[in-house]
Amino acid sequence: MPQRQTSQCMARVSGKSDGEGALSKLGAAILARRREVALSQEALADASGIDRSHMGKIERGERNVTLLNVLKIAQALGCSASDLLRRGGL
Repeated sequence: MPQRQTSQCMARVSGKSDGEGALSKLGAAILARRREVALSQEALADASGIDRSHMGKIERGERNVTLLNVLKIAQALGCSASDLLRRGGL
């Protein structure tokens, strides 16, 4: 029998509710790597298949980026997702 959903769901994580600053740290790591490889934000967005405005929000730590998008971004930057996380101190 399926479990019934309760109203006590976990709060959605966003840039506003990220008290640890993990999203900002990851965004800063993505930005730093992007600059190292001399890509514009638009070029990175295109290479990773992510809308440019969404990419900007990721770099500013305003969006809770999904694992799949982290993998796409890392591939476009020529590094691994673990490199980005380590670089962000995560």
